[in-house]
Amino acid sequence: MTDSTRLPISRIDQVCVVVRDLQGAMERYWSLLGIGPWRVYTYGAPLVKEMTYRGRPADYRMRIALAQVGPTMFELIQPLQGPTLYHEFLERGGAEGIHHFGVFVPSLDKGIADASAAGFEVVQSGRGFGARGDGGYAYLGTEDALGAIFELIEIPSVRVPPETVYPG
Repeated sequence: MTDSTRLPISRIDQVCVVVRDLQGAMERYWSLLGIGPWRVYTYGAPLVKEMTYRGRPADYRMRIALAQVGPTMFELIQPLQGPTLYHEFLERGGAEGIHHFGVFVPSLDKGIADASAAGFEVVQSGRGFGARGDGGYAYLGTEDALGAIFELIEIPSVRVPPETVYPG
C-alpha cells in the first residue's frame, strides 16, 4: 500500500454510540460518567438538505446528541425513520453500542475523493445542516476492511441552535 492509496487520518475527532432511547442514554451518560451537557438535534428534512443511503437519495431521520469529552466529540444517535446504517446496526446486533468513529475534514468533497482513491465508497451521507447551508457528513464502507465504520465530517461554519440541551 502506498501513501496515495491510504485514507489520511491523523486523529479520531468523534465517537458515536447508537441507542434506542436518546433521552435515557443522555441521562445514563450524565449520571454515571458526567458526560454532558448534551446538545440535541433532529437530523432529516428540513434541517439536512441532501441525504443519501447506499448510493441513492434518501429521506431518513434521527435524533442526535453531542457532548465534548476533552478534545473528542461524543455523539449519541437514535434512529427514527429509515432505512439507515443505524437501523442496520441495531437489527444486526440487537444491542446499543459504538457505531462509528468520526474524522473532521476541511472539505467533505476532498475527503470523499481521498476515500475513493483508497478504495472506500460512501454508504450514507448528508449535507446542508449548518445555519448557512454548509456542513456535511459521509459514512464510508470501511467496516469489512477495518471492523469499524469511519465518518468524514465537515463542520458547518455556524451550527444551528440545538432544539434542547440536557441537562437544562
